[in-house]
Amino acid sequence: MKRTGSAVWQGGLKDGKGTVSTESGVLSSVPYSFGKRFGDEKGTNPEELIGAAHASCFSMALSAVLGEAGMTADEISTSAAVTVVPADGGFAITAVHLTVKAKIPGASDADFQKAAEGAKAGCPVSKVLNAEITMDATLVS
Repeated sequence: MKRTGSAVWQGGLKDGKGTVSTESGVLSSVPYSFGKRFGDEKGTNPEELIGAAHASCFSMALSAVLGEAGMTADEISTSAAVTVVPADGGFAITAVHLTVKAKIPGASDADFQKAAEGAKAGCPVSKVLNAEITMDATLVS
């Protein structure tokens, strides 16, 4: 299985502009730029897309781990905060912090924490990121 995302960039780093698209067409020529990425300009950027990918991957992984333990969540809500810092004359993603809230009938907090840690380690996006990945996981009753 392969999934494809693509981008087109025109111009210089700070004055240029680009578009990002996905094979599925969900994103189709969505604009991005230096101002959108590093400034306050509204629009998407690679780091928020990584965050969205990580949050969605983790939520599905947690659902799988819970299913293996005989549990099904009513809802799993995950956000992923991606930290970008100046490094070596450029920028680096140094950390991702997952914030997870889940409603799981009959689950103990200990069972939930164990499942969340397993999902964090097993999520394919977690595995591809070379950054510290931290998490806050909250079981909602």
